[in-house]
Amino acid sequence: MAHLLLNDVSVHFGGLQALSEVSFELRPGEVLGLIGPNGAGKTTIFNVITGVYRVSGGEVAYAGRKLAGLKPHQILAAGIARTFQNIRLFTAMTALENVMVAQHCRTRAGVLGAVLRSPAQRREEARIREQARAALDFVGLANVADQVARNLPYGLQRRLEIARALGSEPNTILLDEPAAGLNPSESRDLMDLIRRIRDRGLNVLLVEHDMKVVMGVSDRLVVLDHGELICQGRPDEVKKNKRVIEAYLGH
Repeated sequence: MAHLLLNDVSVHFGGLQALSEVSFELRPGEVLGLIGPNGAGKTTIFNVITGVYRVSGGEVAYAGRKLAGLKPHQILAAGIARTFQNIRLFTAMTALENVMVAQHCRTRAGVLGAVLRSPAQRREEARIREQARAALDFVGLANVADQVARNLPYGLQRRLEIARALGSEPNTILLDEPAAGLNPSESRDLMDLIRRIRDRGLNVLLVEHDMKVVMGVSDRLVVLDHGELICQGRPDEVKKNKRVIEAYLGH
């Protein structure tokens, strides 16, 4: 089964060192929490994995394949999907259409087929629509499939972004602060959803500031501070680590 490996990954922006020789792996079928104070480098890691940033040193590999040089859509096609800190939906499109868009990396019908509405194109569109409905149903949004995204409550928009990531048929999903702005009830529902995603056989890399969420669903944790990996292990081990306590609370 596919898994993700970062080996001595460094990222520099001019004189700023965003990541310094960070190494960890996302094992098959686990939820790996990636935590640290603001500015620790968590989103930088997401951007490196998904091809938005290039590494200055080290390498990222997925299922034994190096990702260097691949474009974001190629990495998506390889099986890695993500969500964002700030919701990035197509607000004028329906929930169903937002999830259907995720299949762009897997469609085969060309422009001519789309214009002529060939039988192959119609079959492919029917398949994509069915898969999108299944993704919406999985996250509990089947009843709002035909609603315009901007009209959905904030918590449902968060779920819709997860559904869109799942709609690309990934093996690995990167969740960037999915609990941001959620109330306690919505956060509990999110925790259940993340567990179900893992139980479905997907690998989950989770960045989250809500410690109740990240401690509650993560099998292991990786902790960053100022671009350096300072600790990794089981949640019960990490929360007792002196360097982790100092990073969050100060000396």
